[in-house]
Amino acid sequence: MKKVIMSVALAGGLLAVPSITEASLSSGDRGQDVRDLQVALAEEGYNGGTQGIFGPRTLSAVQAYQLDNGISSPAGNFYGVAGPATLGSLGLNGSSSSPAVAGVSTGSASGVIGTAEGYLGTPYQWGGTTSSGFDCSGFVQTVYAQHGKQLPRTTSQMYSATSHVSNPRVGDLVFFETRTGPSHVGIYMGNNEFIHAGASTGVTVSSLNSSYWSNAYLGARR
Repeated sequence: MKKVIMSVALAGGLLAVPSITEASLSSGDRGQDVRDLQVALAEEGYNGGTQGIFGPRTLSAVQAYQLDNGISSPAGNFYGVAGPATLGSLGLNGSSSSPAVAGVSTGSASGVIGTAEGYLGTPYQWGGTTSSGFDCSGFVQTVYAQHGKQLPRTTSQMYSATSHVSNPRVGDLVFFETRTGPSHVGIYMGNNEFIHAGASTGVTVSSLNSSYWSNAYLGARR
């Protein structure tokens, strides 16, 4: 993360004016730290995006979080800046966080989502487990393998190997009954969105609120 120190010229010298003397993130920033911020916001119910770019969507999410938690307001000097108070409240301490991901803590949830997003547009292939083509479980298995988590090969096996959770967190697995029993799986991204390898779409992001997926939804597991 960047460090910001404001200074002003005074009597031929520099007088340090305390501002954000610790790590902070603000509009225009990019990278893994921004992605971690977005994931943490999503886990609290604030939709700030997932692309690792601190744009208008992230700004609005930070401002809403600050207002709701009494951290800052429109009258505050750092309203919309994710400084130490905001980051600390979200459990971020200036370095990439490593929350549990589908039952393991060997990688960060944002890192898993970043890996998954790197495959967006990859075509669907029955039985596929490579970037040449994925089926749904092959996609999930490949993504998690890159973060130290070995998952079973099929959707039904993944379902049996995980435990139900009432409220999904970023990185949890979401399951669907498109045929009899658990037959489709994706990775939860927050804000009721998930990334998956669809038979007609390839790797894409879909909403749990859509009529098709909401009707087929079996639940989240980790």
